Amino acid sequence: MKPIVFAGPSLHGLQLPRDSRVEFAPPAGCGDLLRAAREGRGVIGLIDGTFESGPAVWHKEILFALASGCTVLGASSMGAIRAAECAAFGMIGIGQVFEDFLAGRRSADADVALIHGPMELGYVPLSVALVDVEDAVARMHAAGELSDTLRDEIVGQARAMFFKSRTWPSLLSAAGADTGCSQRITRWIAGNGPGLKGRDAQLLLEALPGTGRRDGRIDTAFLETRFFSKLIAGMGD
Repeated sequence: MKPIVFAGPSLHGLQLPRDSRVEFAPPAGCGDLLRAAREGRGVIGLIDGTFESGPAVWHKEILFALASGCTVLGASSMGAIRAAECAAFGMIGIGQVFEDFLAGRRSADADVALIHGPMELGYVPLSVALVDVEDAVARMHAAGELSDTLRDEIVGQARAMFFKSRTWPSLLSAAGADTGCSQRITRWIAGNGPGLKGRDAQLLLEALPGTGRRDGRIDTAFLETRFFSKLIAGMGD
């Protein structure tokens, strides 16, 4: 079967490959990776996942997929977090967000959280993730577009702000940027490519053509628990 990639807002604005060999699915929730593995998918990509609107992807489903011989890749958002947590068992992490979680430079799920529109509107982001704020601010500062003081103020406000309220207008207002400065920053962001989550998601998509089903299974034995059995029973297939 063709690879499946679970994604939503992290892909917004990207030029997606017109490749019928890859199937795109909405952000993954509990049971989605398990279902994909049981369907016989050889390659599963996890980028975005649910965490508030429904139960999140279980680590156990990832372990089941790996034990079944699937190649499971993660990047950008929920995928980066789960890849860091399951790297020791064979999940493949891609990108800077994954590297930061794996190295312990990040530990909070909230660092990648945002709110977004529905599938019909292309999962348009309605707030901005902390990782994207910090990435954009660092790039602007390196390009000489942002002072040390304003850089630190924006980052401080972003870290303190609830993820649903974190937008560029609210951040720049809270940081004390005047209208001219805010407009200049907004133009820079719009004209300098996708954010970190988008770039990491793109790396995962680029890795798919050279990715095949893994040879053999992971060495770690998969132990089916009572809760996992209930999850399978509840899938009704």
